[in-house]
Amino acid sequence: MKSSSRISLLALIVIVLGGCLPQTPPAATVTPAEVPALTAQADVTVVPMPDRPNFLFILVDDLDEKLDVLDYMPHLQELLTAQGLTILDFLINTPLCCPSRACILRGQYTHNHQIYSNGAPTGGFEKFHALQSETSTLATWLQQAGYRTALFGKYLNGYPFPSERDYIPPGWTDWHSPVKGTPYKEFNFTLNQNGQQVDYRSQEDYLTDVLARKADDYLRGSASNSDPFFVYLAPYAPHGPAVPAPRHAQAFPGLLAPRTPAFDEADVSDKPYAIASNPHLTQEQLDRIDELYRLRVQSMQAVDEMIARLVATLQETGQLENTYIIFTSDNGYHLGQHRLPAGKGTPYEEDIAVPFIVRGPGIPAGRSLDGYLAGNVDIAPTIAELAGVIPPAYVDGRSLAPLLGGDPVAAADWRQAYLIEYYGSDPDAESFLASDLPIGLGIPDQLLEPPDLDQTVQITPAPKFLALRTSRYVYVEYAGGFRELYDLIEDPYELANLAADADPALLEKLSGWLKDLASCSGTGCRAVEDRGLH
Repeated sequence: MKSSSRISLLALIVIVLGGCLPQTPPAATVTPAEVPALTAQADVTVVPMPDRPNFLFILVDDLDEKLDVLDYMPHLQELLTAQGLTILDFLINTPLCCPSRACILRGQYTHNHQIYSNGAPTGGFEKFHALQSETSTLATWLQQAGYRTALFGKYLNGYPFPSERDYIPPGWTDWHSPVKGTPYKEFNFTLNQNGQQVDYRSQEDYLTDVLARKADDYLRGSASNSDPFFVYLAPYAPHGPAVPAPRHAQAFPGLLAPRTPAFDEADVSDKPYAIASNPHLTQEQLDRIDELYRLRVQSMQAVDEMIARLVATLQETGQLENTYIIFTSDNGYHLGQHRLPAGKGTPYEEDIAVPFIVRGPGIPAGRSLDGYLAGNVDIAPTIAELAGVIPPAYVDGRSLAPLLGGDPVAAADWRQAYLIEYYGSDPDAESFLASDLPIGLGIPDQLLEPPDLDQTVQITPAPKFLALRTSRYVYVEYAGGFRELYDLIEDPYELANLAADADPALLEKLSGWLKDLASCSGTGCRAVEDRGLH
């Protein structure tokens, strides 16, 4: 099959997928009932293909799409953006690391994969493992199609269990992931390298560079292997503390965080109480925001160099033309918008919109696609289709293959809404690996050993908020009943909350649509997303 026809031909073989187990709908104003455990095993169908493509999937951590960090990445701009497709409305279902990564691995909304937070008992690697979700992920699907699968970098928050630091999840042929030390600080860490713990303690062992070297070696070795590969490359940058490589520590002197119209917003009285009661940012907060922004840009320079290195290796080894390269982030990040100093976990665009750039066979160069809603639940089914795999029926997302060619499906025939849901970040173990602390320092027992399945799968927190994102509106319902509505065409920076004065009929339609989407599963999600405000 010629690469230029791969996308359009594969789009014809997608079949209608069935739903998954019934799910109690989470709603912002009600407490959900118990949620049944997920099905551990799920079948996939492998479609015959004469020439399966390779995949290099690059997932960075906490990278914004709205605050211009990509503008300081020339290699990414030249080698990915200018050579591929950028989807401008690419959204994150839950703007928090572990729930988002579960969405990516399973192709499900958070209310279906049930990884609500970064740590046990409501989320994290611990719960993902207890639910046996690892037995059916994008990696296991691709293995069934003959792919060699490799992970380099961050997996799920809370990985590993201290008693099993050599643990490798199902589906991965090669595995290189931190199990000790301080990977978020980029130095002094230990990797589980295919079951062996290897220490990296030198000042030469900057984590992004280590991952780049390992991925480069892997790609070079793949040139002599006839089996296709899927590389999941997950550096920790630019997640806080956003430590740059020493060679970049003095770059961009004087760089300031963008002062968008929402920065230190003049009037937040129409925002939720937790924001409406915030004073203006202090000078100390402003200085810290600028410092953090500069560190984030600096830390992404090594990622930019990594992209250049790997593209060059693919070109040199003759694999580039048959390799899809995807670049994205697990969630966005705000820095001063709406008087919020720094962080994520809000329904605002800075947190839920992330970069999504893809180049590869059949994708025209230098295109941007606006007005098409896509998101992290679509990554797994997209890669699956391009690889000739029909994923399990539980998948909520849809393949983006109809958007990747030169003649995308009409926007009116595409998804009309995307679900945003947030359950809180507790307990948040992102700033360190909790398993590295000595026993007896207050670490919850569930972080020390695999949690009991029966105790874990029934824990379903009430959502802090649910939101519906369309091409025009974002509509939010909070747990206490407060609502937000923004017209993103007229007010892209979300300065004027329209909920108090909006047409009651519009609010009723949006609320009903949101509730239906928050309780959907499988093909039902796609049907609800497509229906619009009619």
